[in-house]
Amino acid sequence: MMAKRITGRFSPENLLKNNLPGSPPRPALPPTPRHPHEGRPKWITLAASPFLLGAFFQGATGMVTDLAAFGLVASGMYMTREGLVAQAAYQARRVAKRPAIPRKLFGGVTAALGIGLGAAEPGVWAEAGLIGAAGLALHQLSFGLDPWRDKGRENVDSFQQGRAETMIDEAEGHLEQMREAIARSGDRRLEARVAEFDASVRHLFDRVRENPGGLASARRYLGVYLSGARDATIRFADLYAQTQDRQTRAAYETFLDDLEKDFIAVADRLLDGDRDALDIEMSVLRDRLAREGLTGAATRVAPEDRPALQSQEAQTLDELLRMPIPAPKVPRD
Repeated sequence: MMAKRITGRFSPENLLKNNLPGSPPRPALPPTPRHPHEGRPKWITLAASPFLLGAFFQGATGMVTDLAAFGLVASGMYMTREGLVAQAAYQARRVAKRPAIPRKLFGGVTAALGIGLGAAEPGVWAEAGLIGAAGLALHQLSFGLDPWRDKGRENVDSFQQGRAETMIDEAEGHLEQMREAIARSGDRRLEARVAEFDASVRHLFDRVRENPGGLASARRYLGVYLSGARDATIRFADLYAQTQDRQTRAAYETFLDDLEKDFIAVADRLLDGDRDALDIEMSVLRDRLAREGLTGAATRVAPEDRPALQSQEAQTLDELLRMPIPAPKVPRD
């Protein structure tokens, strides 16, 4: 499932940068990941428009062939764009599963079939096939391959990560129902506000994916609280479409503000847990290196502790010098 991108004055990105009068300040969220080649498929679809325009100036067979060719190219480019979006999300996460469907590969094959069909003529089927194969090769060179491996840390429990992905998939369904419900109100600002709440929840999704061990603390938010937000949004959308009551709208926006703060706080706690674990690992490693007397670690030891460390090293050296040297063993004949 992909979130609907809203642009303009009341887009979530602008609301985050410049809060409207009366709206509380909100913390900045990570930007939505975008692939640098995400806009290319539409230009390829436009390049295939001669198939569509010239189809109506031919006979029945030529018209159907050209329409099918354009449809295949357009469908392939749509799948390619979805693959680029999925790849951008995959690359933006530290822990991620490979896309279940290789959309870019399927998109390239579909577009290549359309190009080959558009170039097909009686007696030149082999040449049309070569043109389609060339189109597939150029597609792969332009857009690359889909991610084929899962990306994650070695110490991540696969069972916990699977449970986290299942919980996130269910939460994705709640968010989708919230967007569909608020769209019935016809209010762009409300849609943008729900989209901003959507971005905050996805921020928690990323933290849970990176730290599946924190699923226990986030379970209520991804399940009970998010399903409650979905039910409240559906009821509000139905009521507001009939009454246009400003007090009801203000109460709903306040409800979203409070709930959004809780989601961001949980995500920050999970991130702080990762930071604490990193600090502990680094401090333990530094202490171990300092005890070994390594220069890089010694430079990070507090000045008042360095004399004790140096004296400990000297004592160790003196003990080694005072140890008796064992006599070599003489082999017996």
